Amino acid sequence: MKINKQTLDNGLRVVHMQDSSTQMVAVDVLYDVGSRDEHPDHTGFAHLFEHLMFGGSKNVRDFDTPLQKAGGECNAWTNADVTNYYSTLPAHQIETALWLESDRMMSLDLSAKSLEVQRKVVMEEFKQRCMNLPYGDVNHLLFPLCYKVHPYKWPVIGKELSHIANATLEEVAEFYHRFYVPNRAVLSVVGNISWNQTLHLVKKWFDDIPKGEEFARSLPQEPLQTELRRMSVERSVPQDALYMSFHTPPYLDRDYYACDIISDILCNGDSSRLKQRLIHERKLFTFIDSPISGTIDAGLLDIKGKLRPGVSLEQAEQAVWEELDAIKNEIISDYELEKVKNKVESVRTFDNINYQRVAYRLAWFELNEKAELISEESNYYRAVDNACIQRVANDLFNPTNASVLYYRKSN
Repeated sequence: MKINKQTLDNGLRVVHMQDSSTQMVAVDVLYDVGSRDEHPDHTGFAHLFEHLMFGGSKNVRDFDTPLQKAGGECNAWTNADVTNYYSTLPAHQIETALWLESDRMMSLDLSAKSLEVQRKVVMEEFKQRCMNLPYGDVNHLLFPLCYKVHPYKWPVIGKELSHIANATLEEVAEFYHRFYVPNRAVLSVVGNISWNQTLHLVKKWFDDIPKGEEFARSLPQEPLQTELRRMSVERSVPQDALYMSFHTPPYLDRDYYACDIISDILCNGDSSRLKQRLIHERKLFTFIDSPISGTIDAGLLDIKGKLRPGVSLEQAEQAVWEELDAIKNEIISDYELEKVKNKVESVRTFDNINYQRVAYRLAWFELNEKAELISEESNYYRAVDNACIQRVANDLFNPTNASVLYYRKSN
C-alpha cells in the first residue's frame, strides 16, 4: 500500500491511499475519545455524541440530507476507545463530506433543543438494549466484575440511565470542546482521488479550525487479577447462560495476536473446538462464542454460551475448563494452527481491499502508532507458533485471571 500522510498545523492527522479500482471515496474521521475517557459519574457521553454529531452544526441543519443528495451515505459508531464517523460517496463529490465534517468539528449545534432530542433517543436505546432485552444487562454485571479501577468497567452506552438523563448542556459542551478537536482526530481518505487533491481540499476545509487544548490521557491502570471472581444472578430469560472473561494484553502487544488466534481456535466456525465438542458432541450448549475485545488498553477474551435444558451451569463451566486445559497442556497441531491463520489472513486481506474498511484501519493505526502497520499486521499473526499458543494460553486461562457470571433462568 502506498500511504500518504501529513499533520496540519492544528494537529489534525491526515492519511490517504489512492484506490483507482473504484469511483468512490471513503472519508473517515476517527476521534480519540471513547467511554474510557468519561467521568465515572458522567458516563455514556461518548455514545451520546455519536448521536449529537448528526444533530446539526453552524451551517448544516441536517447532516444526512446534503450527503444523500451527493449520492453518499454515512454512519458512526462508538466503543470504549474511539468514536468513528465515516462517509462514502462518489469521488468527485468529496468536498460535500469534507465540508460536513469540518463544520461539525468546528461548530456543532449544542443547543438545549438538540441535546433533548438526542438525549431521548439515547435513553430509549438504553432501555431497549439494556433493560428490556433478555441478557441485556450482562455487560453492566460482567465489566465491573472484571475491572475494578479501569474505566472499561462500564459499558459504552453508560453505567446508569440517570447519567444521560441528568447531563447538563454545560457538561456536554465541555466534553465536546475537550475531545472533538482537530488535534484529537485522524482524517482518513481512501478512494479514487490523488494525494495532492486530497491534501488541497482537506486544508481548504480544516486548516482554519482552532487547535484544542493539549492534555495527556491519564487513566487508572487495572492491577493484576489474583483470584477467580464469581457472580450469579437470576432473571426472566429463556435459558441459563454462562459468561467467562479472561484478561488479555492490549491490541498492539504481540501476545494479543496469539490471544486472537486462540479465540478462533475455540469458536471460529462449526469445526472449532468449543462448537464441535460442546454443542455437537456433548450437547451441553445451544450457542457458544469466544469474542475478544481488542481494546487499546488490556482487554478481555470472553466465552459466552446458552445452555441446553437440563444442563447445569456448573456442568457447563467444567466442560469449558476441560477444553481450555487441553489448549494449555497439549501442543496444537500444525494443521489446526495453519487453518486458523489462513482464516485470519483471509479476513485481513479482504479488509485491505475494501476502500471503506481501509479508511478506518488506516485512521486507527495512525492514531495508535503508525498507519503503515496496516500492511504489517498479518506478519504478527504469522509469527505466532505452537509454543507461543501454549505459553499464552497458560497465562490467559489461569483461574486467577477469570471472572465467571452465572446468568440463571428464573423459575
